[in-house]
Amino acid sequence: MLYIVPTPIGNLEDMTFRSVRILKEVDYIFAEDTRNTKKLLNHYEIDNIIYQYHAHNKQIDVVLRLLEDGKNVALVTDAGTPCISDPGYKLVDEAYKKEMEVTALPGASAVTTAASGSGLNMRRFAFEGFLPKKKGRNTLLTKLKDEERTIILFESPNRIVKTLEEIKEFWGNRYIVICREITKLHEEIIRGTIEEVIIKLENRIIKGEIVLLIDAKGEKR
Repeated sequence: MLYIVPTPIGNLEDMTFRSVRILKEVDYIFAEDTRNTKKLLNHYEIDNIIYQYHAHNKQIDVVLRLLEDGKNVALVTDAGTPCISDPGYKLVDEAYKKEMEVTALPGASAVTTAASGSGLNMRRFAFEGFLPKKKGRNTLLTKLKDEERTIILFESPNRIVKTLEEIKEFWGNRYIVICREITKLHEEIIRGTIEEVIIKLENRIIKGEIVLLIDAKGEKR
């Protein structure tokens, strides 16, 4: 069995009972960064060896051979749910192609946590992950301009103000929500128009991963 196991996005208490049990019971754990995962395993007194996972063909073949040999394997990422804006999906796809069993466990996700705490209409939303840094960036911004669903993006703290300025240029002064350092000590949610949020962010040091939510086009406020 290949288990897809979510891990906390900040607060270590956000592990589920089931996820802890699975990580204790599997034969192998594959992680994006073994150092980060080791801290989590130590916290929950999980004595299991962690192997680094890279989404290239040789690495995928190693995991598939373990599964073919009847081993149970867990796949985790640095934080949150594997395969969401993460190359782990390639392994899952190959496992299905070989008719192997896959089980995805529910757990922490920056996308759903930010969405539920934003106060925006989440009946329909579009998740775009990180915008392209260069090639295709303007094309995607133009394409999303008329998107009628709430849009969710990931962004780094050093690029957030520039990204907001670009979104305002393409889409106008839309209403947005920024969720920063979700579940951590300095968690912060900032709401307002792009212009209002930029004023709040200017002349301050911004740290931590950011989830940016752009209100649905035409949503009344």
